[in-house]
Amino acid sequence: MNRTVIILTIVECPRQVKIEVLEKNDTNLRLVIKEADVPFMNALRRIALAEVPSMAIDEVVMIENSSILQDEIIAHRLGLTPLKTDLNSYNLPEECECKSEFGCPLCRVTLTLDAEAKEGIRTVYSGELVSENPDIVPVSDKVPIIKLAKGQKLKLEAYARLGKGKDHAKWQPVSMCAYKYYPQIEVSTEDCGDCGAKCVNICPKKVLTVKENKVEVRELLACNLCMDCVEACPKEPKPIKVGWEKNAFIMNIESTGVLPPERVLQEATKILDKQLAEFEEQLKEETEK
Repeated sequence: MNRTVIILTIVECPRQVKIEVLEKNDTNLRLVIKEADVPFMNALRRIALAEVPSMAIDEVVMIENSSILQDEIIAHRLGLTPLKTDLNSYNLPEECECKSEFGCPLCRVTLTLDAEAKEGIRTVYSGELVSENPDIVPVSDKVPIIKLAKGQKLKLEAYARLGKGKDHAKWQPVSMCAYKYYPQIEVSTEDCGDCGAKCVNICPKKVLTVKENKVEVRELLACNLCMDCVEACPKEPKPIKVGWEKNAFIMNIESTGVLPPERVLQEATKILDKQLAEFEEQLKEETEK
């Protein structure tokens, strides 16, 4: 497996955070982060969930709805439909110069939907939403919005804006953001004897394996530090020691598709940097009083 190592300096801290990319695709990112601590990791996780902005439908104007679903339910479904986000072209509504509750082309995107069931029952999907900006479209064309019976019609205008997960879950750019300690496993080289490799069989992650009647570590990073293998071993003293490496973590980020996972991490780092700078400035002001 090809791995990429990145050196990241946070604010003016003399310590450098080392990042190793284990896995990466369009929606998932798995990292090893070293020279960090729990407060820093938790700050990144919370900011990725609650502070990194993304685009979502915030208001819906119903022009015609002859379906059996109420307007509010349809609007709720549209709001939870992930939209691809362009952070470079749009402003948060509260930061936009227009200062208008209706928004402007710099802080709002209009999407329209005009669907009708002419021949029989049909499902209306997210791919039928037409955006004024081809870059701001649903992440998937296959999100079902509503089923229409013959003769029923749905016509609406929807307005998407940037927002933050702390205000509503529809603006969370990640479906999962978590970290765990980097595991350390020490296994004695002695023969296992007749215990039947209980430590290997009980592990749900298949971290351990047996070769020539000796237990070996097969997949270290899969270990979730449950300690089942240690408890299952009948020998005393325990030939298996499970622990974790200090200041080293494995972080998993799963994007909803609105932003690449690496962009989510970059934006979280920028926001943390800005918050620390603001805190430092406020602290200076208080101490000078």
